[in-house]
Amino acid sequence: MTRGLSMPGGRSLLVVLLACAAPALGQYDYHRPVEAAPSEEDIGGGYVTPAVQRPPPRAQWREAADVAVLAAALSLGAWLVLKRRSRNGLVALTIGCLAYFGFYRQGCVCPIGAIQNVTVALVDPHYAVSYFVVAIFFLPLLFAVLFGRAFCGGVCPLGAIQELVVLRPLQVPRRVDKGLGWLRWVYLALAIWFAALPAVSRDFVICRFDPFVGFFRFAGPLHMHLIGGGLLVLGLFVGRPYCRYVCPYGALLSLLSRISWRAVSVTPDKELDCGLCAEGCPYGAIEGLRAVRSSCVSCARCFDYCPRHRVHSPERSAASKVS
Repeated sequence: MTRGLSMPGGRSLLVVLLACAAPALGQYDYHRPVEAAPSEEDIGGGYVTPAVQRPPPRAQWREAADVAVLAAALSLGAWLVLKRRSRNGLVALTIGCLAYFGFYRQGCVCPIGAIQNVTVALVDPHYAVSYFVVAIFFLPLLFAVLFGRAFCGGVCPLGAIQELVVLRPLQVPRRVDKGLGWLRWVYLALAIWFAALPAVSRDFVICRFDPFVGFFRFAGPLHMHLIGGGLLVLGLFVGRPYCRYVCPYGALLSLLSRISWRAVSVTPDKELDCGLCAEGCPYGAIEGLRAVRSSCVSCARCFDYCPRHRVHSPERSAASKVS
């Protein structure tokens, strides 16, 4: 009886025929519109396109303008605090920088996040950072060496949004304050560690867990909005909790400000033992009637509490001349 293709030779012939027919069977007319992403209607199932967290790139002249604005704001902040000793002027600068660097630039002129970019550039030969990133990373550090933490005082949008909500600040016990301050260094070490990992496992944790950038961009995950809102509520009673206990860039600024060429002095000529400046400082930055360089964020609040400053204030002297 004839078995046909069930014989061993028949199996071989069937395999050959299928192999020859496969290319022909696989040819069919298919076109994919690769130039456009599928819409929410095409995907269906109630899919919603997530909000874009990364703003589009800017022209080089716009980036240069951002660097110029940052340098001008730092210079103005240092002048207002160290020369004019003006709390009112610094508040106006704080509001302006929050509007520009925060809401207009959506937190993208960010030396804090640039820590990660610089780290990757140092460990990965295939990764390069722009002159813009280098400039915004090093400018506040340079000013810290020269004039203290001018960036924190009135320029940083993260510090500004906290500065403007301080309502009834409580004095944090000094041991607790210093102990919590070490968290910044832990966060800095973790941020550098994750940024230095190979590309497949690299993570920019500072940007991913920025508590206020969602407010600036009116977008972001709910849990980060809740964290940012919680910090602002806490900031009503504890001055700048993110800056003092979390900010990794603040750790670098506190280190370099120790050797600053010019620093905040509470009184214009001589110290008093009244202690009003220490009571008025919401950041625990005054010890022994002196501003501690590493802790002082150049907010100029102590000037308004000092009797000697009220006598020698340039603003009051000018007002008295006018009257």
